[in-house]
Amino acid sequence: MQYADLADLSSDASIIAHVTVKKAIKVDPERAPNAPPNTQRFYIIASTNALIRGDGGVGETIRYVIDLPLDERGRAPKVKKKPFIIFGRRAPGGGDNVQLTAKDGQIAWTASREQRVRSLVRELVAYDAPPAVSRIASAFHVPGTIIGEGETQIFMETENGSPISITVLKRAGQQKFWAVSLGEIVDEAARAPVRNSLLWYRLACFLPRQLPGSALASDSPANARQARSDYQMVLDDLGNCPRSRQP
Repeated sequence: MQYADLADLSSDASIIAHVTVKKAIKVDPERAPNAPPNTQRFYIIASTNALIRGDGGVGETIRYVIDLPLDERGRAPKVKKKPFIIFGRRAPGGGDNVQLTAKDGQIAWTASREQRVRSLVRELVAYDAPPAVSRIASAFHVPGTIIGEGETQIFMETENGSPISITVLKRAGQQKFWAVSLGEIVDEAARAPVRNSLLWYRLACFLPRQLPGSALASDSPANARQARSDYQMVLDDLGNCPRSRQP
């Protein structure tokens, strides 16, 4: 799975655990009228091997429901005695019942995959974790005193209200440089994010493909063109955001 796949699953889950399926009980189709076509619903009883994320902990047993895809013969994959990583939230009523947060919220476990998820969760729960971007609020370009120099700043609104800004700098005789600041003040020590990090994911996977016109409303046409060009450079540098999960 790609970094973005694991980030999508981890961001939405308050409980993430490494489990081994003990029982996979078929649910009668009449009792699962909302199951997607070509799937079989199962009631899973699993033993907890390790808790990766979850305030308050979980018990030795976890129970959840999942719709597994059927093959061309109408058979569901065998899951009994197999290890998985599950992504979910506490189900209404509490106890050891968990509700998966995605239809594919049960993924095959490997040691390396668990390590990747653990690293991602550490980033998500850090006090200075970069928040999810809601929209680009404003952007402007300020030409320098020397032709060819200049600075573009792009300010974003986020889901938790914490500020994120991108600064693109061009100085005479130097290569164009950009960085991300998390805070009210633009950090001169800031750098561009490393690929497959949470900050990279927040930007590469969710920034719009072009600057919205409303964000440039106060800039002159020439400065707006430069701001758009600098923004495109940022997108190109971030690269694409590959995902392998089925929608």
